[in-house]
Amino acid sequence: MKRTTNILSSALAVSLLLAATIADARMYRYKDENGRTVISSTVPQQASQRGYEILDNRGRVINTIAPAPTPEEIAAREAEVARQHQLQLQQERDLALLKRFSHPDEAVRAMERKLQELESFGQLKRGSISVLANQLDSEQTRAANLERSGRDIPAATLQKIQRLQNQILDVEQEIAEQNAEIDKVRARFVEDIIRLETITGEPATLPYDSEPNPTP
Repeated sequence: MKRTTNILSSALAVSLLLAATIADARMYRYKDENGRTVISSTVPQQASQRGYEILDNRGRVINTIAPAPTPEEIAAREAEVARQHQLQLQQERDLALLKRFSHPDEAVRAMERKLQELESFGQLKRGSISVLANQLDSEQTRAANLERSGRDIPAATLQKIQRLQNQILDVEQEIAEQNAEIDKVRARFVEDIIRLETITGEPATLPYDSEPNPTP
């Protein structure tokens, strides 16, 4: 009797397990490479890329897996992410700009002050070139007079001439670099002024030149 009970209990357990397995059984519905609908217990790798539906044991859709994005869709999403990032950066730059200037005219005045400061440095450098050029002319004249008189030019004089020539070249290079910096500063300010006109809706009433001015 006890053995019969055990057998019945085991059979019942197997039946319940089988019923549970059948209840949990899932099928998949997808399109094959020819566009035909297929219902199967598995989904091939290529078909899964096209998307599929998960069905319960009664054939009802319990979940839908979307198709894998195409390269064009991936590129579009990446482009949108990049656009949103650039938009955020622009908003941050706009806020920082508005903290510096509340009106385009303030930026114009700041630009004029900065350019005048840089120009004054340039004038000092050009003045130093004039001093060096006068010294060089004096040394070259002395050397020429010695040469005409048949005397040797002292090594110290030749070294001084070479040193003065190098100094003039160095200052000229500094002036060229400063002129380039002036153009960059002007361009940055002009960009800020134009942006301020856009975000504030107020035009600049003070004139400003959007093109770099040649520096003598």
